[in-house]
Amino acid sequence: MAETLFDKIWRRHEVVAPETPDLPAILHIDLHLIHEVTSPQAFAELDRRGLKVRRPDRTVATMDHSTPTDPSIDRARLKIIDADAAIQLDQLARSCEQHGVPIFPLGHESQGIVHVIGPELGLTQPGFTIVCGDSHTSTHGAFGALAFGIGTSEVGHVMATQCLLQKKPRSLEIRVQGELGPGVTAKDLILGIIAQIGTDGATGHVVEYTGPAIRGLDMEGRMTVCNMSIEAGARAGLIAPDDTTFEYLKGRAYSPRGIAWERAVEQWSTLAGDPAASFDRTVEVDASELQPMITWGTSPGMAIPITGRIPTRAEVTDEARPGLEKATSYMGFEAGQALLGKAVDVVFLGSCTNSRLSDLQAAARLLEGKQVSAGTRMMVVPGSQRVKKAAEAEGLDQIFRAAGAEWREAGCSMCLAMNGDRLAPGQLAVSTSNRNFEGRQGPGGRTLLASPLTAAASAVTGKISDPREMSR
Repeated sequence: MAETLFDKIWRRHEVVAPETPDLPAILHIDLHLIHEVTSPQAFAELDRRGLKVRRPDRTVATMDHSTPTDPSIDRARLKIIDADAAIQLDQLARSCEQHGVPIFPLGHESQGIVHVIGPELGLTQPGFTIVCGDSHTSTHGAFGALAFGIGTSEVGHVMATQCLLQKKPRSLEIRVQGELGPGVTAKDLILGIIAQIGTDGATGHVVEYTGPAIRGLDMEGRMTVCNMSIEAGARAGLIAPDDTTFEYLKGRAYSPRGIAWERAVEQWSTLAGDPAASFDRTVEVDASELQPMITWGTSPGMAIPITGRIPTRAEVTDEARPGLEKATSYMGFEAGQALLGKAVDVVFLGSCTNSRLSDLQAAARLLEGKQVSAGTRMMVVPGSQRVKKAAEAEGLDQIFRAAGAEWREAGCSMCLAMNGDRLAPGQLAVSTSNRNFEGRQGPGGRTLLASPLTAAASAVTGKISDPREMSR
């Protein structure tokens, strides 16, 4: 029987026990990524039962959510400023030492956001099953890995058994035809997809992204797309590995080498879906019709072209009208309103969606020789220490600083309002992160999701701006 990429990975990992009408499958997990927020309770449960981490060699920890990004805050000061965050970091370090789990703590050259360091170190590999106690684990699907977030109790299960109970989701192909236009990025593509299918459009499915526009993306663009699959309700997002994937992985710290590399590439090349394979559903998207996108409401699906207007009551369904009214009320907008030219208080460039080197390079090219508008604050938070070091080697930090932006340490930061990296009530931010829920970036804060290019353009003008106008 012809198989999709998802079918192939699932079958190869259903080796412990297949799914039956009464019971879920028991999947083997190749890589378990952990951080300080969702692991303490899991480690405590292992300790209570007298268990050890079954495969510490397939478990990797990093510190990211609770880490301070203000360069002036060291671990000692963190204990005074945010005692809870300091406790989480210390507990993770102790638990990893006790169980023999490799960890990248604060100050380590490989520390960073879990979904940034996995790929950049070569820990993420095609055909793997990867789990983490974090919603945006789908990022790793860009490499042809079946990757998804799990809850704290499941974190404990994987620690103890290296397996996970799962029912097989349905499959959804999102076929992206055409080419992205100038100034239109992978972030605009995924925001456009979510706006088209809705935040429940992929519920109960694993999404496989196909088509020429997907193949034309570099690996960091593919990661951005897969990262936000969860915001459409998907269990995971996948892109079949190809030469672009192999080129990215070759020579990375944890990638195979020598003969093992050649064998790995040969095996990875078999993962692409069979030509005759079918999906439960298929959605088509025309990339050439997309513009830079920006959200206007309190859900990633509430997105419009940068030149567009917030929908009116007459333009949405009866079911959507309460959401429209609630979102516009919270955001301080009106139905039918255009967003271009709206004053912006804060610009945040970072998160596991858009904090990689190419994101910083794109923003820096637009900012070079310009100034962040007076009255607008811009924070630039690299996704990892390796990204930070590479950016500094290219002089990107100097471009950001010269423009008046803040150059920070690696971490999750304002994506979820950690360690003081947050909006004040009422502030409006253009953010390259992945969620714009009420209060996500600080109580009363208002978030507009956009690409690094749109964020940088808006920082320069101090208002929501079309990056294409600054690139001409």
